[in-house]
Amino acid sequence: MKHRAVFLDRDGTLVHPRHYPSRPEELHLYDGVGPYLRDFQQAGFRLVVITNQAGIARGYFTEADLQRMHEYLINKLAQLTVRLDAIYYCPHHPAGVIAELSMHCNCRKPQPGMLLRAAAELNLDLARSWFIGDILDDVEAGNRAGCHTILVDLGTEQRPQQPLRSPDFVARDTVHALRIINALEFSGLTTDLTYRPTAWQLVPQQAIVATRGASSESSS
Repeated sequence: MKHRAVFLDRDGTLVHPRHYPSRPEELHLYDGVGPYLRDFQQAGFRLVVITNQAGIARGYFTEADLQRMHEYLINKLAQLTVRLDAIYYCPHHPAGVIAELSMHCNCRKPQPGMLLRAAAELNLDLARSWFIGDILDDVEAGNRAGCHTILVDLGTEQRPQQPLRSPDFVARDTVHALRIINALEFSGLTTDLTYRPTAWQLVPQQAIVATRGASSESSS
């Protein structure tokens, strides 16, 4: 029998955002995530981190540095009685300075390679799994893999213009995202399922009129 999973992006989703963290002490878990993650794990969900780590390709830190950071993260979660089932990371970037890592790949989000690998190695049912991330590349990777997707609103993402980059839900923060999964999977908790960022408001009427006018002119 295949397992359900909750996939989590790392920076900005599981831990506070920071520009290319390179030391363990720079990873700070969001408050309040522990109890929800523990409940999901007890219910049979696998907990998997999916993270782009282009800092390796760019020469900001090494894979050994990343391993130390992830050991620290695992220990911090263990203190909350939460056990990660796996961490998958992509070390590549086309603009990297490390020659062997300077490339386009199928694992760097928004590609779904890490999710597909996790599904194969951990026997996961992607259609019954969730991906939580704070940017639309996370959403696209999750959608490409066939997961349910939730965008954590950090105020950085514009309203998506393509279905592949459109999340199923948007959350105010990571705890809200976990509450959404809890509400839909366990039916034991109510929460806001309709939240949208202020910046995602409908296009102003004058812009619609202008667009229509331009379309009419181009078609005449």
